[in-house]
Formats: sequence, structure tokens, C-alpha cells
Amino acid sequence: MKGWQKVFSTDKAYHAEIVKAVLEDNNMTPVIISKRDSSLNNFGQYEVHVASDDVIRALQIIKNDIDFK
Repeated sequence: MKGWQKVFSTDKAYHAEIVKAVLEDNNMTPVIISKRDSSLNNFGQYEVHVASDDVIRALQIIKNDIDFK
């Protein structure tokens, strides 16, 4: 995807959905890309990507506003 960059990666779909929702609440248009391979027992990751112009802001929001502990 040209013009998009990965800002988050996880093996849990719901974590990717939470990150996507928080970024949408901050006026971004994130997308989730599944790198899961069902033939390998769902081995792989979910990636959240944002437009290149939003990368720094997205990373700051993820770091400061989202805690999965």
C-alpha cells in the first residue's frame, strides 16, 4: 500500500480493532491488514496502517493513550 505505513502489529484481532478505533477517534483513517495464514493454524499478525502524514501522531497516541496491560 503506497503512502501507508505500519504503526502497530499484534497477534490479537481485538487489539488491532482497539488501536484502529482510537486512531479513528483522533480523525485518522487507519486500516487493518491481516497477515494471518489460516493454512498454518492462523500463524501471523494483524497490522494497523495509517497514511504517511499521520505516522508520528499515530505512534504518539498508541504510546501514550493505549495500554493493554
